[in-house]
Amino acid sequence: MNMRDLRVSVPTTLAFMVQGICWGSFAALIPVLKSNISASDSQFGLALLLATIGAVAAMWTAPAFEKIMGRSSVAILSVALGVSFLLPGIAGSLGFFIFAMFLASVASGALDVLMNARVSTMESALKRSMMNYHHAMFSVAYAISAFLTGLARSLEMTPMQIFTCVFVAALVCAVFVLRPTPTAKAEEGAEPSNAHLGLGVIICGAIMLIAFMAEQSTEGWSALHLERTLGAGAVGGALGPTLLGGTMALGRFAGQILTRFFSDIWITSIAALMSALGAFIAALASTVAVAYLGFIVLGLGASVIAPMCFVIVGRMVSEEKRTQAIARTAAFGYFGFFIGPPAMGFLSEWFGLSASFAFVGLTLMLIPVLGLLLLKRMK
Repeated sequence: MNMRDLRVSVPTTLAFMVQGICWGSFAALIPVLKSNISASDSQFGLALLLATIGAVAAMWTAPAFEKIMGRSSVAILSVALGVSFLLPGIAGSLGFFIFAMFLASVASGALDVLMNARVSTMESALKRSMMNYHHAMFSVAYAISAFLTGLARSLEMTPMQIFTCVFVAALVCAVFVLRPTPTAKAEEGAEPSNAHLGLGVIICGAIMLIAFMAEQSTEGWSALHLERTLGAGAVGGALGPTLLGGTMALGRFAGQILTRFFSDIWITSIAALMSALGAFIAALASTVAVAYLGFIVLGLGASVIAPMCFVIVGRMVSEEKRTQAIARTAAFGYFGFFIGPPAMGFLSEWFGLSASFAFVGLTLMLIPVLGLLLLKRMK
């Protein structure tokens, strides 16, 4: 990427950063939000599970929303995401919390599809890889937001006050998201093959499912693991998602470079094994420092898996089918949010959070197997 690429990608970059700001703040506030609604681990996991239904439904309908709203669709969803995150800040019951997170998931799911589709289109237009860079900027925003939220908690700011700041940031970013981005021109005889698209999307979706499950589980439960299992305070707990976000940013910046030398599937498989190692380290940690190391390794590995899936799908399909294919892949992937939160909650309640993170490590080890299936399918 050069300076021109960075300039033209400002709108999509800011859309990714809106996602990072919202979810980073949410992750660092989970111990407070959970306490405010008096939910057990399994109840909180179930609440996140039910809320994720909104994200999956929105992903399937995102292409239709884009057709209706056109170029402004990503900006509208950025604002909607910021608005929706005001509601968890005032949730005082489990039912209202589920409703609030359902709305947030709807906006987040639709935005996720459309902004990834636009990046894939830019890659086609500019003939350069840009996906890892955009996901890295999400992670940068996530890490900064989680850390600042931890500081705000230590200053006794309420969730509503913190989420109000998040909304203002989303609103400012949305103004610049309205700028146009490069689009690809159709070339005769250069249309990618759509053969075996159905199975290819399913395999990529399965890989993304595991990656999202690991990522969301760590984002959602790392602060609790650090504070409850290992005795870290509010700032120490917030460092869990902060380190995850920061190392995922570094991993994605590195992934942007690695794509020039290695295949997408090779990078994805090695990254999954590295991420599994990090999950096992976090599970076996007896001190806060060792847990931090686990989250660092997990973050570095998990960082490139989802972006690589979007890159692979974007290359498999033609321009007019790209948004739909990415929507389907993301929808399959988001089932990881269905599995992750309740699995973490139930395992935590029965066996402890350490067992929950060991479960995450085991599932990540399935990705190289799926990668081999995808490689055979693409030949």
